[in-house]
Amino acid sequence: GDELPEVTPDVSMPTVRQFGEASGMTYWRFTDHEKAREAGLPGAIVPGIMSQGILVGVIHKWAPNAEIMNVDTIFRAPLLVDSKPTASGVVTDIDEESRVIEIDLTLKNEKGDTPVVGTAKITL
Repeated sequence: GDELPEVTPDVSMPTVRQFGEASGMTYWRFTDHEKAREAGLPGAIVPGIMSQGILVGVIHKWAPNAEIMNVDTIFRAPLLVDSKPTASGVVTDIDEESRVIEIDLTLKNEKGDTPVVGTAKITL
């Protein structure tokens, strides 16, 4: 299927803090590397809903007027704040009759690991 343009999202601490303030998710696990490590995490992590928003952003970069019907997301591992991830997608199915397009989505870290994957159904 068609590959969607790759996106390099900003998951720096200032951006994650701004997202946290806007969404009411100002917890230490998202905003403090040291406290997150003390709690057993590898560092501060990007909120799941921010990761989902990044994946939806990939769709809208490719098709700005797309209507997102649903997004299913699997979190395999934490996506770390201040990392350099890339987000991408590929069209896996097009139902000509209903005009529904299915897309596989991935969020990879700089090591090439895929901590977040998802699928979306959209219409154009």
